[in-house]
Amino acid sequence: MMSSLSPPNSTTGDCLGPAATPRIVLFPSAGMGHLVPFARLAVALSAGNCCDVSLVTALPTVSSAEARHIAALFAAFPAVRRMDLRLAPFDASSEFPGADPFYVRYEALRRSAPLLLGPLLAGASALVADIALASVAVPVARELHVPSYVFFTASATMLSFKAYFPTYIDAHGAGRGVGDVDVPDVYRIPSSSVPQALHDPDNIFTRQFVANGRALVAADGLLVNAFDAMEPEAVASLRGGAVVPGLPPVFAVGPLMPVKLRETGEAAEEQGNHRAWLDAQPPRSVVYVSFGSRKALARDQIRELAAGLEACGHRFLWVVKGAIVDRDDASELSDMLGEGFLRRVEGRGLVTKSWVEQDEVLRHPALGLFVSHCGWNSVTEAAVSGVPVLAWPRFADQRVNARVVARAGLGAWVERWSWEGEEAVVRAEEIAEKVRAAMGDETVAQKAASVREAAARAVAYGGTSHQSLAEFVRRCRGGTAIDVPQEKV
Repeated sequence: MMSSLSPPNSTTGDCLGPAATPRIVLFPSAGMGHLVPFARLAVALSAGNCCDVSLVTALPTVSSAEARHIAALFAAFPAVRRMDLRLAPFDASSEFPGADPFYVRYEALRRSAPLLLGPLLAGASALVADIALASVAVPVARELHVPSYVFFTASATMLSFKAYFPTYIDAHGAGRGVGDVDVPDVYRIPSSSVPQALHDPDNIFTRQFVANGRALVAADGLLVNAFDAMEPEAVASLRGGAVVPGLPPVFAVGPLMPVKLRETGEAAEEQGNHRAWLDAQPPRSVVYVSFGSRKALARDQIRELAAGLEACGHRFLWVVKGAIVDRDDASELSDMLGEGFLRRVEGRGLVTKSWVEQDEVLRHPALGLFVSHCGWNSVTEAAVSGVPVLAWPRFADQRVNARVVARAGLGAWVERWSWEGEEAVVRAEEIAEKVRAAMGDETVAQKAASVREAAARAVAYGGTSHQSLAEFVRRCRGGTAIDVPQEKV
């Protein structure tokens, strides 16, 4: 295992001695979309800001990818303390039949937290809880007189929507459906972009979402993996009280920078395969295609995407997912992609079902375009690397994130393309056309490079995100608040 040479999002790097070292407990929920930014925050606080950091790890994990990432993190950064939280068995089949397994894990954590979190906070200077656990974790910390912060691992725009959504529900009634949502001083989130689950008031996710949104005002502060220059309206409205009166201080600390974790065994071999392939490709010639770790495309859509990539004429690296939980994915690539596809694209395309270190892929000079579901980790990694995004959101907050991508100039979003729950299938011809257009658009590439430069300024010494993280640490030490400078694009 190895770590990056310089700590991400660091302050001065000068420790002030044991008496000034705050002990911060980080409490993530489930899924790589939550775990990865928590791991990056743990390293930024421990290695770059001289904090005593403990990371609560709920066992067993939902996916194999989570288990591997946790093991690699603690091996590479032994200063980050591991605090295992073994959950009691939770049978959700009768109470939440057919529910998303990750939402079920959120519920298991939420039910365990009031009983198990107390001992983990003994001697803590602060708790940083995942947004999915806010409404149960913040009261426990308050009862124990431990300052509590909520870490929102997605966009500032989505945080503004989440904070405002309970107000919207109270005004419109929970049983009347969700229409367009006008988030004050941000912009209108159309009904078609509202996460699918929220249209069902009885959905397990909706109950969690509303409860956690109401809990934000009770926290001592909110951290978000975003930076001012990419989402200026959302960050300003959150800080200025326009979204919800009484919100605590908002610390935009992103983009939290990736940390180097070395894979072992079969995973390392797979990583080596795609690295060697990328090394052999010309600069900006490869289309990278990945729809994240949480959802799988329908089989007919996978076939159309395969045909579109074959027809687009460009080189491509495609990470295919066949099931929601990786442990359940026993399908063969040849069956998923259609007979003869792998043979026809051999040399020009590389397809894998294995987890890849996406930030490394996006930093590779061969990358020219990222066809992405717009999970927020993917968006921030594209921003850091300056790789243009062709947005194809699939569920949850991803249409909100896709609009952020388009507004910031990081890429393009074809809004009519379907997402989960809609019957339409995006055809191969249109996929090929949009990929070719994006790969040939030099203006898009230049705008994405500008976003990369803005991200670099934000996390550099004195930048807005650097200052925000430093101010959060200062508060954990019991120091005096400072003004956080605002950065403009």
